[in-house]
Amino acid sequence: MNATPERILVVEDSPATREMLARTLAAAGFLVRTAPGAEDAIALLSRAPSDLVITDLKMPGPSGLALVRHVRENLPDAEVMMVTGYATVSGAVEAVKCGAEEYLAKPFTEEELLAAVGRVIGKLHRRRATRADPDPRAPQGLLGNSDVLKPVFRAIARAAGCDATVLVSGESGTGKELVARAIHYGGRRASAPFVAVNCGAIPEGLLEAELFGYVRGAFTGANESRAGFFQTADGGTIFLDEVSETSPAMQVKLLRVLQDREVLMVGANLPRRVDVRIVASTNRDTATLVSKCALREDLFYRLNVIPIRLPPLRERGDDVLLLADTFARKFAEAAGRAAPAFSPEALRALTGYTWPGNVRELENLVHHLVVMLEGDTIEVSDLPPALRYTLPREGAPLTSLAEVEARHLRSVLAACGGNRTQAAKILGIDRKTLREKLKTPPGPP
Repeated sequence: MNATPERILVVEDSPATREMLARTLAAAGFLVRTAPGAEDAIALLSRAPSDLVITDLKMPGPSGLALVRHVRENLPDAEVMMVTGYATVSGAVEAVKCGAEEYLAKPFTEEELLAAVGRVIGKLHRRRATRADPDPRAPQGLLGNSDVLKPVFRAIARAAGCDATVLVSGESGTGKELVARAIHYGGRRASAPFVAVNCGAIPEGLLEAELFGYVRGAFTGANESRAGFFQTADGGTIFLDEVSETSPAMQVKLLRVLQDREVLMVGANLPRRVDVRIVASTNRDTATLVSKCALREDLFYRLNVIPIRLPPLRERGDDVLLLADTFARKFAEAAGRAAPAFSPEALRALTGYTWPGNVRELENLVHHLVVMLEGDTIEVSDLPPALRYTLPREGAPLTSLAEVEARHLRSVLAACGGNRTQAAKILGIDRKTLREKLKTPPGPP
């Protein structure tokens, strides 16, 4: 996850104001550098970039507007915010024209400063998350720009170009049906029906009749013949969600459909041919399912022609911020209000949380926040306790750097399922270094 604190450069000729800004921002968790003027700021930026430049308007030497122009022309990945004691409409207009994202008039409170910084940082995250990436293109309905999603997009594009059966695996709430829809609507069957069936939600005694249909008189209450989901999807795609929840007897019948593309209606004597594309999904580990005989091995091989694994939200880095902003805009528009911003601390809490419910949990949370929020900024205090506690709390016991490092190493290793090679890659160290660090006990605080 990308939870690295944002780097802020404060440019202010007044030592007292410069110190106040630096202290406030550092206390909020940012990495802060300072400069007394534009020339010193440009020199600092040439040596190391910043995510946000906060500059005064009037300073000795080049003005804040000149610094804004320099940042816009030379540092396209940075944002700029201007503060000034000379607040005028013309000054604000000129600052915005030059490329400043926010214009804050002195005097201002710490809350006003952090709210403005939060808005700018939010824009920065959204811009980075939505930066154009022509290869591969995200299918319609699937949002994300993380590296772990790119193989998924490529697999969807390949699957859409053929009629091969697809098995989508991933935790609940990761968007497996979105993948199935992207495959269907991206291929030649797009104008035909797409039928989604939640196999785990239909009682076993009814599933056969729902999938394959029944003829009149097949059982008590069958007063007329009725087509099943396979016939409804004829010419299009049927999505068998949570196919692993079906019984062994039903799996045998599904296997026959996959082999012969024929369905036998309940109570019928002759099968009916259907032309359907089959996409199935499971939220459980397929190898474990097969080894425990919960999923027939022959059915698994028939389904697994094109396997697609959807990563959990906790592996998708800043996609969390892109999704949160998208959901906030959607629900705010539905409620007839302006979309709220997220404070820097709230953004860090979102990226630091493990999201056991994945995208579905995030969407439900943002919906709740938009409905219940009274102001225009979502703060950490607005979040549920599970998210608030991902951030260090005031008054928490101080720990040594070695303890923090050891805890982080163990956390990353656990997230990788004990795979040291993968954990070392995420941590940016080699496997030998990781092994040695795990051997070394943390020192005293």
